[in-house]
Amino acid sequence: MKQSTILLEQFFRDHSIINSNIQSFNHFVDHEMQAIIEENREIEPTIIPQNVDEFKIRLDEIWVSRPGLNRPEEAGPSGPSITEADGSKRPIYPVEARLRKMTYASPIFMKVSSHINGVQRESFTTQVGNLPVMIKSKNCHLHGLNRDELIAKGEDPDEVGGYFIINGSEKVLISLEDLCQNRFMVEETSTGISQFVGKMFSERGSFKIPHVLEKAKDVVFYLSFTRVKRIPVIVIIKALGMTTDEDLMKAVSEERQFDEVIVNLMEFADIKSEDDAVDWIAKKIGITQSKDIRVERMREILDKYLLPHLGTEAEGRLIKAHNLCKMLRKYIMVSNREVPLDDKDHYQNKRLKLSGDLLGDLFRMNLKVLIHDMLYNFQRIVKRGKFPSVKVVIRDKLLTQRIYSAMATGSWVGGRKGIAQRIQRLNNLDTLSHLQRVVSPLSASQENFAARELHATHLGRLCPIETPEGTNIGLRKNLALLASITEGADEEEVYNHLRALGLRPYL
Repeated sequence: MKQSTILLEQFFRDHSIINSNIQSFNHFVDHEMQAIIEENREIEPTIIPQNVDEFKIRLDEIWVSRPGLNRPEEAGPSGPSITEADGSKRPIYPVEARLRKMTYASPIFMKVSSHINGVQRESFTTQVGNLPVMIKSKNCHLHGLNRDELIAKGEDPDEVGGYFIINGSEKVLISLEDLCQNRFMVEETSTGISQFVGKMFSERGSFKIPHVLEKAKDVVFYLSFTRVKRIPVIVIIKALGMTTDEDLMKAVSEERQFDEVIVNLMEFADIKSEDDAVDWIAKKIGITQSKDIRVERMREILDKYLLPHLGTEAEGRLIKAHNLCKMLRKYIMVSNREVPLDDKDHYQNKRLKLSGDLLGDLFRMNLKVLIHDMLYNFQRIVKRGKFPSVKVVIRDKLLTQRIYSAMATGSWVGGRKGIAQRIQRLNNLDTLSHLQRVVSPLSASQENFAARELHATHLGRLCPIETPEGTNIGLRKNLALLASITEGADEEEVYNHLRALGLRPYL
């Protein structure tokens, strides 16, 4: 008994129960913010001075000020800081933020440059806003302090962190449970044109596009995504460059031939080339321009909105075709009862959006608002006959106010409510429970019996007892106190490992 007690004490000494949330926030600051900047790197105003042929604004680099790592471009102290009434800047610690009803936040800096006809006009570093900092994260002044140092700063040395301080209130971001993205799942349905339906949410950056694969009574397989509704999947595969029947059959399966695929190939045997297939789809969805423009627009839709997680450039078309063939094979085998249906409630088919992911969604949306505001201010000054510096059209308070507002009210991207909540401090266990809370995006007013039930895969991951009575039962859950959340691996590392094991690529 004594040995087990010592082991438990050592475990909690070495492992924080909310470490996953802190790591998620650190990953957002270190990597995700820069990835979002890469998505919006080049900005081209539509109204530019008459003597300029081409003008671009480029977002080069973004970072959040961190204690002890003050860069030469930063103005003022490093890490979370405040600006006093006399204009002076100084560091702020969590205890002062609580007492003075202030927000514990660090400045966000961005390197921006502008280019005229390909030649750089200006390059500068500017503050574009403030980001609330998670307590005990890398960007917090309390990171790495020992017990005596924490006590000296007015903090409880046993405090786990993992929350934010907004206007003096301690706020926690509630983890969101959602279906796994980029995974094709087949389920049985009583609605629609088919007994079985295959679904995938293809997610890349700001894109989250649902793809639906169905089989009609005429045995034709149809794919739907964005505005492209119920287009034969064989035609889409041909439009992606896999035009020969032999290649298509091999891509579906090298071991056997599926009769359903042969029927579909015969149905659309008159479509021989890639251009014919693209034009056929363009006519079907109602694009009415001349053939060249029609084909070009349709190709843009296929590149941008069809399976965007596999790429949004022309080079990824054949990879998309191979993946559609894999989806088709799985759909046929499930509909023939050769393999079981996918269980949406199995926890391998779920993913948790932690604080870093939620802040990533919020930052992505508000960065676009900042860019639109910057373009509006720039073009308004150009209309007056002036050519302003980009620095004067960036409003740093815009991004700050929108982030603070979302975290103060809990209203998030996509109309979700209650994401940021005031932390419960009735007792220590209540606080730990609130930091480990997980909510489902499903509506509490609908039955959703299967989603509310306790699943065998919840064991060791979710607490089987701690869920409220009433409409939220089974939809609002809590992570087990000893549960840890694995982070998504870097794709390139996974590819390198698979290549080392001898896995051959499609191309």
